[in-house]
Amino acid sequence: MIQYAYKARDKQGNLQENIVISESEEAALKQLYEKGLWVIQIRKGKIGDKTLLDIELDGVFSKLTGVGLKDIVVFCRQFAALVNSGIPIMRALNILSSQAENKGLSDILKKIRDDVEQGISLSDAFSKHPKIFDRLFVSMIKAGETGGVLDEVLNRVSAFMEYRARLSAKIKSAMAYPSVVSVFAVIIFFVMLTLILPRFSAIFTRLGSDLPAYTQFLINISEFLRSTSCIFLILSLIAAAFGFMRIYSTEKGKYFFDSLSLKIPVLGSLIQKISIARFTRTFATLIKSGVPILTSLEIVQDSAGNAVVVRTVKNIKNEIKQGGMIHTALERSYVFPPMVVSMIAVGEETGELDMMLAKVADFYDTEVETGIEALTSMLEPFMMVFIGGMIGAVIVGMYLPMFKIFEALN
Repeated sequence: MIQYAYKARDKQGNLQENIVISESEEAALKQLYEKGLWVIQIRKGKIGDKTLLDIELDGVFSKLTGVGLKDIVVFCRQFAALVNSGIPIMRALNILSSQAENKGLSDILKKIRDDVEQGISLSDAFSKHPKIFDRLFVSMIKAGETGGVLDEVLNRVSAFMEYRARLSAKIKSAMAYPSVVSVFAVIIFFVMLTLILPRFSAIFTRLGSDLPAYTQFLINISEFLRSTSCIFLILSLIAAAFGFMRIYSTEKGKYFFDSLSLKIPVLGSLIQKISIARFTRTFATLIKSGVPILTSLEIVQDSAGNAVVVRTVKNIKNEIKQGGMIHTALERSYVFPPMVVSMIAVGEETGELDMMLAKVADFYDTEVETGIEALTSMLEPFMMVFIGGMIGAVIVGMYLPMFKIFEALN
């Protein structure tokens, strides 16, 4: 079999550049004519063969930037709209690949279009790019193809991706303010200790007055930060961070720290609500799309994001394999409140599990929004006190010797 690169126009007059595999050039032309394409050019090999010296800066830039969740959300929404309008999948992929703003996503969509043109199923074509289209996405597309309801599944995929993007944006917005303020507070504290305080220390030394214990303590810290010994502290912190990452990468370590995070006051409750919302929304979307329960649970387990929830999902799978019910395993987990367990139990009894899971997800989405707003409103005054306290601690240390000098002069 020989690979031929061709340029052709379809019935609508759109230019297509692709490859076709056939025994001969005549057979390749016949294959293209049967698809309704008017061939302009055909030759052996790939289109635009390049040497090692031909470097595409756009390709390098797209590899650096990557494909973000926002790009996937836009693609899903547009793909669902085109398919719902009755446009064939091949033409929809061709349109989306040509108009995608992200160069990396555009290249991937062209590869998916080529694979589908060669006879590969849409879900298998997406599965070749797991870094962009995860297992959840591929499973839902496969279920839509099998059930003949690809347009409906694409709408659910689009809605779910938008939900995931909103949830991610909420979490990032909640963490952005304290993170930025903390970084600036540490920078200001470091500058005051290492640049401003030493100048005051030289003045006090020339005056020959004994420094207060608190001021001397700050000066000792300043001298330590400006000495080579500080390098050992930095290396120790890096080693501690590396050790934490190694421990967290293990199953027991991740479970321990994730369990600990759920017990943190205020923040632990928010983490629990986010975990429940993510679990129920993902599970409901997969079941409603026609994905088998055990396959859905495996996907939910991969995308849970919390080791405690992962262990609960494993228990659910074991329970179902033994002929049990989902709510039985949930009762043994302290993550899911009795209300959630009861609603899921009712959904199993009535055969409307997907609807009950969606209702739980809707409820906890509202709880997450309320929790994030409450956390943000509580963090704002706390961070103001935090940064004011750090700066005030240095200022007090600088002014204490001055008060002592004034007392001596009097």
